[in-house]
Amino acid sequence: MRLTSFVIAAAVAATAAACAGRGGQIPGTKISDDKANRGIIETVEKYRIAVEKADAEALFLMASPSYREDSGTPVGSDDYGYEGLKDILVGRFQMARDIRYAMKYVSIKRTCTGEPEPGCRAHVEVLVDASFTIVDARGQDRRTDKRDQNELVLEWDQTGAWKFVSGM
Repeated sequence: MRLTSFVIAAAVAATAAACAGRGGQIPGTKISDDKANRGIIETVEKYRIAVEKADAEALFLMASPSYREDSGTPVGSDDYGYEGLKDILVGRFQMARDIRYAMKYVSIKRTCTGEPEPGCRAHVEVLVDASFTIVDARGQDRRTDKRDQNELVLEWDQTGAWKFVSGM
């Protein structure tokens, strides 16, 4: 009986030691906890907060000059790049107020392993839960709730920062 208890204790200790070396997951997510993923989530959280504050300028500064958006449609007429991003952001924020913008991080897939280097991309899959108030055609406040799945694509740039290249 004592030998069985010793074997179980040794197995538990070995499992705990093996798990300790892995780094685990970022709390509240199923995303591997490492320096690069934490940096990505930190950048996306700054984005989320800027959306809630309707801070178009801060969001524009988070975008890469190579930013490109196809709006998730096959039609090309609604596509825009870095130059059109600021107008899109300012226009959307002029219409909305009392913005609540929450995200659940589903996954992060990077094109590089280890420390990021210029050109490394991160594809961040998120579930968005947002609400905001707009004035409808009759001039009355209307509270809108939106839930969606989105992919944010970020790229590590020459300055050593993650910048958004699509998905904002």
